[in-house]
Amino acid sequence: MSTAVIIGGGDFPRKEYPRELIRRADVIVCCDGNALKAFLRNREKIFKDGTREPDAVVGDMDSMSPALAEEYSHLLVKVEEQDDNDQTKALHYVLDHHPEVDTIHFIAATGKREDHTIGNLGLLMEYARMNLSPSIDMVSDYSTAFAVTDTCELFIGKGRRISLFSPDNTLKLESKGLVWPTDSVVFDNWWPATLNRTDEDSVILKFSHKSLVLIIID
Repeated sequence: MSTAVIIGGGDFPRKEYPRELIRRADVIVCCDGNALKAFLRNREKIFKDGTREPDAVVGDMDSMSPALAEEYSHLLVKVEEQDDNDQTKALHYVLDHHPEVDTIHFIAATGKREDHTIGNLGLLMEYARMNLSPSIDMVSDYSTAFAVTDTCELFIGKGRRISLFSPDNTLKLESKGLVWPTDSVVFDNWWPATLNRTDEDSVILKFSHKSLVLIIID
C-alpha cells in the first residue's frame, strides 16, 4: 500500500489522527504557497527530525512569496490554467507522477473560508464520478468526508455521527443502519439528510440509480 496526502490552505490539523496520516504518507504534496508555509510551520511537531520536505508544491503560485519560491524552487510545479483549483491540480499531479498510490487523503482542505470548504467538499463527488482507482477522502480535526456513486455497504461503526448530501433531487436513497432512515428524503437542499447517527456497525445505502452522494462522518 502507498498513500499520499494533499495539503490545502485551510485549517492545518492539530489533532493526532490527521497528523499521523501526514507522518505516514509516502507522498506529500502542498497546494501552493499557503499550504507550504503551514506545512513548514508544523513539520517539527509531526516528524521527529523536522526536516521532511514535501515531494511537490503544485498550483498557480498566486500565494507563493518570491523568497519561498526561490528557496523551494526544486519542488514547484506551476500549473497556470484556471479551469481547476489547486486541490484538483495537485490530485492530477499525484495520479500522473505516483501511479503506485492507492490512497489519497486531502488534509487542511476545509476551514478559514466557507466558499473554499464547500467547493472542496463538492469536488470529492466530482472525483468519485471520475471512477479513479485510489481511495480518496478528506480529513480534518472534526470529520472524514468521502463520496460514493452507487449502492454500497459502509463499515462505519455504531454510534457515529453521519450526514449525507447529494446534488441529485431525483435520487431515492434507501438506508439501513441509520437512526433516521433516508428512504423518504428528497435531496432538494443541503440539510435534509444531515445530523444523523448510525445504530449499527455497518450502513447500507441503496441507490435508485447511479448518482453522487457525499458522506461526512465524525
